[in-house]
Amino acid sequence: MSLLVHTFVLDADGRREILESPPGGGDLAGFESTRAELWGSPGMRALGARFFPRLDGDDLHVEPEEVEDFLAECEAVRPHLADLAGQGGYAPDYVAVRFGHIVAAAHRAREVGGGVLVW
Repeated sequence: MSLLVHTFVLDADGRREILESPPGGGDLAGFESTRAELWGSPGMRALGARFFPRLDGDDLHVEPEEVEDFLAECEAVRPHLADLAGQGGYAPDYVAVRFGHIVAAAHRAREVGGGVLVW
């Protein structure tokens, strides 16, 4: 199975409405195994990440008010992607592309006042 990433907005009743991915935009965030072996790995945790490790065992819901903190975490872990890829047994390009999809969804969330769902 694949791990997906989407941007969502909250409707008037507070329910999440998942937005369609933009044309040419990717929604793949990895294999199901990347939950523990990459995004929730000990290496990611050692970097002080608090959002990505949530994927180890659950979906990641970044609420609209958390998007800025999530983007800051993304920028903090970006320089370490190649090391994290190696630790998890993934190709660096594979990780970079999936990470790019996650970051793009977060930027889109910031633009529309929404959040991010990785599931």
